[in-house]
Amino acid sequence: MNALLHPTIALLQSSSLTNVVQQEIEKAILQGEYAPGSKLIEATLAQKMGVSRGPVREAFRMLEEAGLVRNEKNRGVFVRDIPIDEAVEIFDLRAAMDELVGRKLARDITPAQSKELKGLVDSMEKAVKAEDAYNYHLLNLKFHDRLVEMAGNSKLTAIYRKLIKELSLFRRLNLADGWLLPISASEHRQIIKAIASGDPDAAGKAMFAHVMDSKERTIENDLRRQERVRQREIAAAKSGKGTRAERQ
Repeated sequence: MNALLHPTIALLQSSSLTNVVQQEIEKAILQGEYAPGSKLIEATLAQKMGVSRGPVREAFRMLEEAGLVRNEKNRGVFVRDIPIDEAVEIFDLRAAMDELVGRKLARDITPAQSKELKGLVDSMEKAVKAEDAYNYHLLNLKFHDRLVEMAGNSKLTAIYRKLIKELSLFRRLNLADGWLLPISASEHRQIIKAIASGDPDAAGKAMFAHVMDSKERTIENDLRRQERVRQREIAAAKSGKGTRAERQ
């Protein structure tokens, strides 16, 4: 007969399991397995991960606090679809934070850290040549995360990661446009050169400019996507199928 677990031990095990479930769902969202706006089914995820529905339910709560999902009463849990105005606000915050990181790294980066960053950019450029937007997106996230981590400010890193997870829901759509990849990769190469120069002003400006340029490209891309949707709806209406709103 199995001995009953002490309540504290049982709680720790449950908490650990919930964290694992939360991390796996978060990873799937950030890697694009669940697109913005898609519904997350509690029972399906529980079965997929081989756990009860309790840890999945608690993981949903944690993901909602992190800004990655929304819980709609009587409808369920959905991956957040970040609106353009919120994405712009995050870009502005990120630009200020990245400028601080660039200035810090220009003064303090080690040769080993420089080598690691160059390796990441090399991999990003290979992804560009292979027209591999998926892996480019993952490398892009890793590159910027390592820059912030190398700056050695734990509070900044925690805040940055929360913001970037939310922004990645929007950025994946941005980087899906293949023509942007070479531009993005080139800017990352310039960031490395600026940091390696040892000039805090140049490094800070390079990182600030990269984020602001990304913001402008995001706004332009969003306008293009809206126009494509509008044109499809017009074409559907002309063909007698009606718009999505008319069909509902």
